[in-house]
Amino acid sequence: MGYGTLPDEPEFGAGSDAPAPVAPLSDRAAKVVRTATSGIADNPHVEYLLRLADDRLILGQRLSEWCGHAPILEEDIALANIALDLIGEASLLLAHAGELEGHGRTNDQLAYFRDETAFRNVQLVELPNGDFAETIARVFFFSALQVPLLEQLERSTDATLAGIAAKARKEATYHLRHAGDWMLKLGDGTDESHARLQRAVEHLWPYVHELTWGDAVDDALAASGVAADVRLLAGAWRSSVERVAQAATIALPADGWKATGGRIGRHTEHLGHVLAELQSLTRAHPGATW
Repeated sequence: MGYGTLPDEPEFGAGSDAPAPVAPLSDRAAKVVRTATSGIADNPHVEYLLRLADDRLILGQRLSEWCGHAPILEEDIALANIALDLIGEASLLLAHAGELEGHGRTNDQLAYFRDETAFRNVQLVELPNGDFAETIARVFFFSALQVPLLEQLERSTDATLAGIAAKARKEATYHLRHAGDWMLKLGDGTDESHARLQRAVEHLWPYVHELTWGDAVDDALAASGVAADVRLLAGAWRSSVERVAQAATIALPADGWKATGGRIGRHTEHLGHVLAELQSLTRAHPGATW
């Protein structure tokens, strides 16, 4: 399945099945430059929706791996519920992206029949779960951005996106509160739990900065009122994280190397393993009905 023609490059999946280029949404959108991994960047609205959706789909898939393995029964159910929330949000966003794209792709097709380079999630969400402390820290970092982001998206000029954001904000508020409570329990708990959470924060820190990374896609959508400029939320995110970290007696690392690339399809080796599990059944039986 193709995703458009790249400059001086053959089409992905070149052939008669390659979809026609998507018409730009505006004159400004037409100026968005494609990259070697962003074949649909000439439709920034669709690109933006995929970024929101893919973050949720991949993190939801990761969290589902805890089902039956969490340290206590209540947390087993809580992590599964967070995963279901995220995957449900992803489904709505992918369905909306498919409608705007105009190629007839459903939310299931977008979830199950794209390869790694077509995914737009941040690298943070595709990393292995690690231990319980690392899982909690990742949910906390992610949710600390989603709450203010979704609050702004509720005012989007895209009515469908605004409706999805209103529902998702309530869920993200719970996710943030739940993860924040565990940050306090682990950080200010035993020596072992504190050490594990500190290691988790240090391991994940290079990846959190991509949450507030932006480019011409964000510029185009913010200018039209569809999206919030996530770069302007970096301060609020940092303040929220610092407040909880201080209460949990966790030291935030100094900024150093920062992971980037997920938003334009450059991922770690871990995403391929996630997708292999996520997509295997559907790809083995394409078009099957149940």
